[in-house]
Amino acid sequence: MEVEITDVPELTRQQAALIDVHSVLNIMNVLLNELDYLQEVLRDTEGLEPAVDAVQQINRGLRTSDDPGADLDRLLECEGRVMDVVHAAVDRHPEAADDPDVRSSVRNLESVFAVLDTRARELLDRARAPGTWVDHGIEQLTDNFTKVLAAIETNSKGRYRIVHNIAQQERQDYVVNFGIESVDGDTIKMPPVLQDVIRDLIANARKYTEPGGEISAGLVDNGKELRFVVEDSGRGIPPDEVQQVVAFGERGSNVEDKATMGGGFGLTKAYLVTRQFGGRMWIASQPDVGTRITISIPRPAP
Repeated sequence: MEVEITDVPELTRQQAALIDVHSVLNIMNVLLNELDYLQEVLRDTEGLEPAVDAVQQINRGLRTSDDPGADLDRLLECEGRVMDVVHAAVDRHPEAADDPDVRSSVRNLESVFAVLDTRARELLDRARAPGTWVDHGIEQLTDNFTKVLAAIETNSKGRYRIVHNIAQQERQDYVVNFGIESVDGDTIKMPPVLQDVIRDLIANARKYTEPGGEISAGLVDNGKELRFVVEDSGRGIPPDEVQQVVAFGERGSNVEDKATMGGGFGLTKAYLVTRQFGGRMWIASQPDVGTRITISIPRPAP
C-alpha cells in the first residue's frame, strides 16, 4: 500500500542545519572509515592521528553548529594537510606501500576528498541562492551518481560489489539500475539540492538491502513535473511506522540492529526538500520485501 507523507517534521534550527549538511556528513563517514582502516593495516595509529583529529574536529563542528558555513570552508582547506599525513604514514611503512589494498585506500581518500570538495561548494552556493533551479547535464549527473556508488563499494573492502548489469551479478553483488530522461534532451533542470536527496535515497536503499539485492532508481522531467522513484528489495518498513520514519532521527523498528554511520534523517531531508518546492512524496513498503519512494515536484512556471 502506498502512503502519501503529509506530516511536516518539527525541527530546531540546529537540526535544520544538520539536515543541510547531511550529504557532506555521509561522505565524511567514508573518509573516517578509510583513515581508520589505514591506522589498522599500517599499525600506525599515532602517526595518522593528526589526520583523524582534523577530520573529526570538522565533523563535530558540522554536527553541532547552526551555521556550518565556517566548517565547510575549513573542510575545503584541510585536504592537503590530511593527505600529507597519509602519504607520510605510507612512506614510513615501505613494506605496505605496494599492498594493493593500501594503494586502493589512498586512492579512495583522494576521490572522497574530490566528492567532498564538490559537495561543500554546492552547499555554499545554495546558501547564497536558495530555491533556484539549475540546468544539469544528464551525462554528468549520471557520472556523479556512479562515482558515489563506486566510493561506497570501495569502502566495503571487498564485502560486495555494485554492478549495473544483472548479467554481472554474483551472490554478494548489488545490482543498481539508474536512468535519467528529460524533455530538454541532454539536460534536466532541477533544484541543486535534489541531487543530494537522490544520492542519499539511493545510498539508503543500498544500506538497508542485503548483498545480492537490487536497487532501481529513475529521474524523469516530463515537461510538467520532476518525478524521482527509488525501489529496493531490502528490509522494508513496518506499515504503522511509514509516517513516523520521516521524523528527524527516526528509523524503522526492524532495522535497529543495523549498524549505520548515518544520522537517521535522510528521509526527513527528502520530504522537506520536496515540500520546499511544492512537491509530494509517497512511500510504499513491506517488511522483508522492500521499499519504493516516489517524489513528484512541479516544474516552475516559465
